[in-house]
Amino acid sequence: MAQPAQPELQRLLQLLQTERQADLEEYQTRIVNTPLAERRRRGTSWYPVVVTESGYGPGERLYLDVERTTDLRTTHLFGTGKSVSLFSGAGDPKNPDAIGGVVSFLGLNRMRIVFNADEIPDWLDDGKLGVNLLFDETSYTQMVSAVREVMGAAGNRAAGLRDVLLGHQPAAFDRKLFTPTLPRLDESQGRAVANALQARDVAIIHGPPGTGKTTTLVETILLTLQTEKQVLVCSPSNASVDLLTDLLAARGTDVVRIGHPARVGEDTLQHTVDVRLQNDKAFPQIKKLRKQADEYSRLAHQYKRNFGRTEREQRKQILAEARKLSQEANQTEKYLTDRILSGAQVITCTLVGAANRYLEGRTFRTVFLDEAAQALEPATWIPLLKAERVVFAGDHCQLPPTIKSAQAAREGLSVTLFEKVVARQPGVPVMLQTQYRMHEKIMRFSNRQFYHNELRAADSVRAAVLGEADPLREPFTFLDTAGCGFEEQTSAENQSLSNPDEGRLLLRYLESLLEMLEGESPEALAGDFRVGIISPYRAQVEFLDDALAEFPLLYTHRKRITVHTVDGFQGQERDVIGISLVRSNEDGEIGFLQDVRRMNVALTRARKKLVVAGDSATLAGHPFYKAFLDYVEEAAAYHSAWEFMA
Repeated sequence: MAQPAQPELQRLLQLLQTERQADLEEYQTRIVNTPLAERRRRGTSWYPVVVTESGYGPGERLYLDVERTTDLRTTHLFGTGKSVSLFSGAGDPKNPDAIGGVVSFLGLNRMRIVFNADEIPDWLDDGKLGVNLLFDETSYTQMVSAVREVMGAAGNRAAGLRDVLLGHQPAAFDRKLFTPTLPRLDESQGRAVANALQARDVAIIHGPPGTGKTTTLVETILLTLQTEKQVLVCSPSNASVDLLTDLLAARGTDVVRIGHPARVGEDTLQHTVDVRLQNDKAFPQIKKLRKQADEYSRLAHQYKRNFGRTEREQRKQILAEARKLSQEANQTEKYLTDRILSGAQVITCTLVGAANRYLEGRTFRTVFLDEAAQALEPATWIPLLKAERVVFAGDHCQLPPTIKSAQAAREGLSVTLFEKVVARQPGVPVMLQTQYRMHEKIMRFSNRQFYHNELRAADSVRAAVLGEADPLREPFTFLDTAGCGFEEQTSAENQSLSNPDEGRLLLRYLESLLEMLEGESPEALAGDFRVGIISPYRAQVEFLDDALAEFPLLYTHRKRITVHTVDGFQGQERDVIGISLVRSNEDGEIGFLQDVRRMNVALTRARKKLVVAGDSATLAGHPFYKAFLDYVEEAAAYHSAWEFMA
């Protein structure tokens, strides 16, 4: 009998295949079918590189530090946690002299790569070394497998949860369940916790910017552990998983983090299976057994091709002993790993990490999914197959999932399971309503556009400003570049956009703010004062980062200033935020500024001062930005760029 959810899930598989194909084609264009010189220019390969250090890190995994010796200012697409290949030779990605690993650290021209291999390859001494980005096939395989399992589920908990989450059955709650007093939380946070504890199938903690979503989620997890021995906590990103791991550990919870050590933050490594295993008093015995097995294996392979029956029998016995020792080491490691995992109160991992062999056969009464509104639905199903019920946390009004295929996104892959539950099970979400981050004037526009005016600023932040003098006491400023001739420019290197004149205007304004702050409230700059500079376009981010050197005071305070894309600021906040919108053209083209959820993220990072630079003439044709410009007038935040031009 066909399940009502099957057509939707079948369509999901088709969209996932479209996404995989787009991702693969992009990889082939960037890497496989592109000459090395072009890959270097595009930033998908480093070549040549030299090895500056080698060793064994957490989990006894081999690492190499490599440094590029040319193209030192060329931008690149490498990042911490990315899968890469270290190769030797002409740089052919299919070259057999290559070894795969994961980037664990990335500096300006240096990276550390962690490998699964035990030994440094012989060809490393041959020189002509380089690093390529790799295509991640594993995550697609795991997502497809999970969706197919959900489609085929019948008569079990996976089938029941599927039908509730996709809206074919109503979500159930035990409203009579006692919920404790929660003095650490405000009223809406308390309601969200109670809703999660009472849910039989699914609950949603909807956390707009600055409302304490993570705090609320941690409290919910801790209260759940009072009645459940163990829970699984997941998130799409390693950074989010690390944060939750550290917060739960700080509250005295026994947490085990599953994941490749190269993808885990340094402070969180102590909680990983690898390090916990390495610190076990029985681990030296495992190393000893493996070393003996390797020695026997090498001894067996020292025999020449032509040898008699006696030698053949001896080799057979030696290989048998090597296998026996290796099996004993593996069995001991499995026993210790099972003991570590079974003793944990919380197991944390990414969504795809929930397919790790360590979790094979394990199920959980409750699975918690943070940042669920940024998670592709197929990835979300991976941990949910281990769940009896799920608690989502996130905000579908902020960043959506990252999708390579515009077609797949347009046809529905961009719609998350979080959003589907919000739309189809209206009694499930509880929105947090008090925000503790930003001045009321900074909050108000996003509150209207995304949160139905239901947010309120806490007393501690409602009127908090930088200082008493203008413009320090004004929390919101819009710098209008219309009519100034500040035209956007297209980068020949990566087709991204920049607007140098607008960028310099924003930096000049921010420098004037710091000058006033130094004169009026120097103690503020002696504390934990931080500035963020945001642009939706990477080329503009790179320009702004370089241009800081042109402004002496900004450069003096460089360590206090972060320059990044919108995505890079998700979940973060700063005392002052400056945003460069870049777009300025006669046709009113605004490109992916149309993704208003990203703008919601950008506009809600500031605590005390938000400065936005943009061309009103270009922006005004879009309804969202027309409403934004109306709010600029209402908030008396408008300034023409001419006021600040030298």
